[in-house]
Amino acid sequence: MKTKNVEMVMKPREAHYVGDGFRVHNFIPSGYGLTMQRMDPFIMLDYNSKFHFSGTEKPRGVGVHPHRGFETVTIAYQGKVAHHDSSGGGGVIGEGDVQWMTAASGVLHKEYHERAWSKEGGDFQMVQLWVNLPAKDKMSPPKYQSLENKDINRYELENGMGEIEVIAGKYNGVKGSASTFTPVHLYNAHLKNGGSADFSLPANYNTALLVIEGGVKINNGEHVPTDHFVLMGNEGENFSVEATEDSLVLVMSGEPIGEPIAAQGPFVMNTKAELAQAMRDFNMGQFGFLED
Repeated sequence: MKTKNVEMVMKPREAHYVGDGFRVHNFIPSGYGLTMQRMDPFIMLDYNSKFHFSGTEKPRGVGVHPHRGFETVTIAYQGKVAHHDSSGGGGVIGEGDVQWMTAASGVLHKEYHERAWSKEGGDFQMVQLWVNLPAKDKMSPPKYQSLENKDINRYELENGMGEIEVIAGKYNGVKGSASTFTPVHLYNAHLKNGGSADFSLPANYNTALLVIEGGVKINNGEHVPTDHFVLMGNEGENFSVEATEDSLVLVMSGEPIGEPIAAQGPFVMNTKAELAQAMRDFNMGQFGFLED
């Protein structure tokens, strides 16, 4: 099989705030050319790089807002987030945990720093990834998957040089803990200094990496430092990641859905008419009720 090579390495863009609790660098979509279509089925990625929040009595976050037509995946690396939505889903995620919310036909939700953590403050580091849904599933019922770190399946690398947490998809026969609507692979690769992991993913899958901690070399070549995003090309299947220091890398790869994308704010549908319907449904209260 052919090697999957690096297409582009991107440094983090200037950070901006989502609400008052998430200081994020946006990688998808971005000025680097990473459109929703190019990264399909991954249509948004916000990265809250490590940032210290001071303690506060009133938790910071994002108030009640709607979503329709896709899924939100929140991965906690440091800090704690509380989530509630109008379909009854909710809970708290902390270090290593994952929250996978299927908005689908429509939900209201809110996300805040967990109250006790907020009072103390501390380092906060998170990824939120939006995964598109195919047209046939966009109006399916909402659902919520809470994945505690201890329950995420793992593949142990040789010689104790690290492990691959398989959030979704498969890695070397280990099945991911989350269920998905279309083929999606999502891993946290924990690599000790000098440790390496090999990946084999279909050539046509859109594939990218985000270096959360440390630094790595891809295919024994280009060095990628902390907080940088790597877009892999769509030719070839195999690539390797070697840590030049103790590192943590988020790896994402998904089969393109290949359908038209119509996006406006919190709604991602296939046509402008469906966006207009989503707005009407939201305004008529059809997404349920959630107290701010």
